[in-house]
Amino acid sequence: MAILNVNPTRMALLGLKKKIKSAKRGHKLLKDKQDGLMQKFMEVIREAKRIRLEVEEKLGGAFKNFIKAGSIMAEENIEGALLYSTAKTELEVQTKNVMSVRIPQFKLNTSGDVITYGYLDTSGELDMSLQSFQDVFPLLIQLAEIEKSAEALADELEKTRRRVNALEYRMIPDLEDTIKFIQMKLGEMERSAITNTMRVKAQIEAQLAEAVR
Repeated sequence: MAILNVNPTRMALLGLKKKIKSAKRGHKLLKDKQDGLMQKFMEVIREAKRIRLEVEEKLGGAFKNFIKAGSIMAEENIEGALLYSTAKTELEVQTKNVMSVRIPQFKLNTSGDVITYGYLDTSGELDMSLQSFQDVFPLLIQLAEIEKSAEALADELEKTRRRVNALEYRMIPDLEDTIKFIQMKLGEMERSAITNTMRVKAQIEAQLAEAVR
């Protein structure tokens, strides 16, 4: 801890007491914010884990069917089937404020269909794989949104943690030590003043007694 560079006066003591009161109030608010951010962060992490498992499962099935289709169909037939897809996607990005954190919000707008080919020269595995890819795409966008949210929350959580620690382990202890130092100095000055006053009084009384003689 450190003693702040201030003059040991009653005015300085009063100012430091107001400052430490504000620091402790700010520490409590930041601590509450930190707890709230941690709770929200853990909720987002759990949701991200759930969605990721679902995405991995569906993508695994889609790739499995696509590989089967590749083993059955000729490569040029697969390329031809995929060439004229009418599926289109647009992504809208907005943000919302959660505990002073800008959280992204992704909105996916889709139109058309990924399957626009005839079924004569294609296999059912290709149909299932393409449909699975189309179905899992919104989940991928949702996963990207929630992982970006987790990243933003983690950054804000770290900033808040550093501010809480700075107040708890540096600023408030320094203020407390400085207040104690000033109080000690003021006490010494007060005792010295009383001693000087008593000495002067004794001298005056001695002079008066001498004068009476």
